[in-house]
Amino acid sequence: MSNPSKAPRPEGAAPHLEVIPLGGMGEIGKNITAYRFEDEIMVVDAGLAFPESHQMGIDLIIPRIDYLQQNAGLIKGWILTHGHEDHIGGLPYILPRLPRVPVYGAGLTLGLVREKLSEFGIKDGEVDLREVDLSDKVKIGTHFQVEFFRMTHSIPDNAGYLLTTPAGTVLHTGDFKLDEEPSDGKTSDLARIEQAGKDGVTLLLSDSTNAERQGRTVSEAEVARNLETLIAGLKGRVFLTTFASNVHRVQNVINIAHRQRRRVVMEGRSMIKYAQVAQTLGYMELPEPFLASDEVGGLQDQQVLYVCTGSQGQPMSVLSRLAFGNHAKIALRRGDSVILSSNPIPGNEEAVNLVINRLYEIGVDVYYPPNYRVHASGHGSQEELATILNLARPKYFLPWHGEPRHQINHARLAQTLPRPPKRTLIARNGDVIRVSQDDFKVTGTVPAGAVYVDGLGVGDIGDDVLLDRVNMSQEGILIMTAVLHPTPHVEIVSRGFVRANRELDSQIRKVALEAIEQGLREKKRLEDVRDDMYGAVRRFVRKVTGRNPVLIPLIVD
Repeated sequence: MSNPSKAPRPEGAAPHLEVIPLGGMGEIGKNITAYRFEDEIMVVDAGLAFPESHQMGIDLIIPRIDYLQQNAGLIKGWILTHGHEDHIGGLPYILPRLPRVPVYGAGLTLGLVREKLSEFGIKDGEVDLREVDLSDKVKIGTHFQVEFFRMTHSIPDNAGYLLTTPAGTVLHTGDFKLDEEPSDGKTSDLARIEQAGKDGVTLLLSDSTNAERQGRTVSEAEVARNLETLIAGLKGRVFLTTFASNVHRVQNVINIAHRQRRRVVMEGRSMIKYAQVAQTLGYMELPEPFLASDEVGGLQDQQVLYVCTGSQGQPMSVLSRLAFGNHAKIALRRGDSVILSSNPIPGNEEAVNLVINRLYEIGVDVYYPPNYRVHASGHGSQEELATILNLARPKYFLPWHGEPRHQINHARLAQTLPRPPKRTLIARNGDVIRVSQDDFKVTGTVPAGAVYVDGLGVGDIGDDVLLDRVNMSQEGILIMTAVLHPTPHVEIVSRGFVRANRELDSQIRKVALEAIEQGLREKKRLEDVRDDMYGAVRRFVRKVTGRNPVLIPLIVD
């Protein structure tokens, strides 16, 4: 591991910038990047990721920030690109552990951040949030100048930025697609990217999420047209789920419901929270007020549309509770229609399929991609990625925001263009990437990785604990308690191992007791006696049952 030196640059040496991804590189989620020039650091975003199925009991995953904590005095400012969880969700866990510095972001982004921080009891006075327009320039420290520019995505106020440093100019797209018909009519600022390309872009960081997809990503306007055509033909109640943060989609659904003479009911904490913040800040308009679920009694079924959480099959979401009959106020019935205006995030396919199958069993009509074109990604496909590369004309290229296959395909795409970058790197979290006019390479690493959030615990769960949880779920658990006085004997308790089996229990006790008695005869330390009991029972259980339950040996002297 290396830590970039604080020593001043040798006289005559070319100035260099260090780009240090701490999350979001080689993965999708928990985005956070540090830029360092000499004795100053600027940070971009601080997101989270959601656990995969094998990460049992984990609520959230946030990035490790050891490097930032070790260099806390060098941090001069923070910028936020947009308000999605994978870019701001880690802030309540990270900001309190670092010095108070200016945090710059657009209106909706900071509105969502304030809402999130307030849930954690973090008051406005404890952070320094500074709102910017998406054309503003801000100075961070002595060496960093940031110019924001608009990029279309699935949430308003989404920004890319130009970072000007003594070592050169960095253009970072942020998350984007080049939607020519965005819901708010505000298209990506391609003219600014083109001008930057003419002026000279040293390094481009660009969204790689859809680098494997040919063509262009479907416009949000087309999704809206498809949704309206579908909803216009439905007769009963309609339940629609999408990402709560997709404010454009939700606004379009609200407008469609109004035109189709349906009243909208918002269901789900995150859906209501995003809608409230967007309304308050002027990013969402309501033709009619939302109704509560207990206010629709006087309406006919074809006059109601529910917008609810649950697009990813989350067990406690509204759609999951409806599918399994656990909602306190609403029950699905034949004649209802459910629209999933989303795709499963990788790792959530099983949960989403479970909900869909349950909905079919109830007898409701279910509409979801790819059978119905009711969703579009917020990330650009190959044509859009090529457009950015052609406009920016970067000297160096760093594919970002994607797994290795996305990064590599993005790099390959860049090499097919008329003016490919001079050099492209496929980086990983923790890499220290040196950028100068004459150099572009990885020069070392810093600590990076995942911190697990489990209930109120942050970072107290490691991979070893997760492995134990997986083993317990697959093989069960066997607790052996050896009481040494007055006469040695062993008690066992098992869960998830085998059905109650007195003969097997007796055999396990016998094996454990023999190991204990031998250890006592040889006057071993109690720790060694315990380990002997563990080893003997482990071998016996594996031989007799073919299983490897988690064994917990205890000795009471």
